[in-house]
Amino acid sequence: MAIIHDGKEKRAGYLRWGLVPSWAKDEKIGYKMINARSETVHEKPSFKNLLARKRCLIIADSFYEWKKLAQGKQAKRIQVKKRKLFAFAGLWDKWVQDERELFTCTILTKDSNEYMQNIHHRMPIILPKNQEDEWIKPQKVKAAGAQQFLERIKVDPFTAYDVSEYVNAARNNDEKCIASLV
Repeated sequence: MAIIHDGKEKRAGYLRWGLVPSWAKDEKIGYKMINARSETVHEKPSFKNLLARKRCLIIADSFYEWKKLAQGKQAKRIQVKKRKLFAFAGLWDKWVQDERELFTCTILTKDSNEYMQNIHHRMPIILPKNQEDEWIKPQKVKAAGAQQFLERIKVDPFTAYDVSEYVNAARNNDEKCIASLV
């Protein structure tokens, strides 16, 4: 689920994860654009204009990351400690080709905070509740200004636990994905 602001009101709906920019020749580019580095997003042609005018909230209750271990990787489910739902900072775009429309998005990431460093070197940007509306404000802002806003975000504390490899297959979408191994 995602939330955008259309200039008049907030709208909720589904965006496909994996950004397909409006100018792209092939929608397969979206497979390479699931995340965008917040540190350089204001400089990249693929993201610069979207950062200025097409920001979105991507609603979630958790996310997964894989911690490297000596014997392989361990999937972790990560949640914000004091919130059942939260919003990732995202960018979206509309792609049209041959009467086919796709509404797609990407999640902005940054270097991991102290908690996440133990799990992975990058993490998604999760907006504090009181800054969600500011992120999707409809007025156009300079890309550098939006990037500076992201730099000032303070992250709420996380909690994490081990989950099974079952979560590694995109076709799996049930309670087994969130079941603790302990």
